[in-house]
Amino acid sequence: MSTQTLAPRIPKFDLNDRLRKARETADLDQAQLAELIGVSRNSVSAAERGASKPRKPVLIAWAFATRVPFEWLTTGQINENPDPDGPGGELLRLDSNQQPSD
Repeated sequence: MSTQTLAPRIPKFDLNDRLRKARETADLDQAQLAELIGVSRNSVSAAERGASKPRKPVLIAWAFATRVPFEWLTTGQINENPDPDGPGGELLRLDSNQQPSD
């Protein structure tokens, strides 16, 4: 047995991989997700193939619909203490009793 230490291999997922994984783990097909976020099924398919990059509002809706963090969806990283005023943060503050800010 060798005592040589092997460096761990961590797979890197591109945006299109994360988009597909988010949809699949939410147990949605492309047509269902498309309807939820207000785009065509072809747009979902193109984003998952890497043929196009969705705009930020679509990415926010995709994250919300699949219940994955926006930051993970867009960067592959997770901030354990997300800033509620950061990208997609407006989704964290939505509730039925939301008061206008001063």
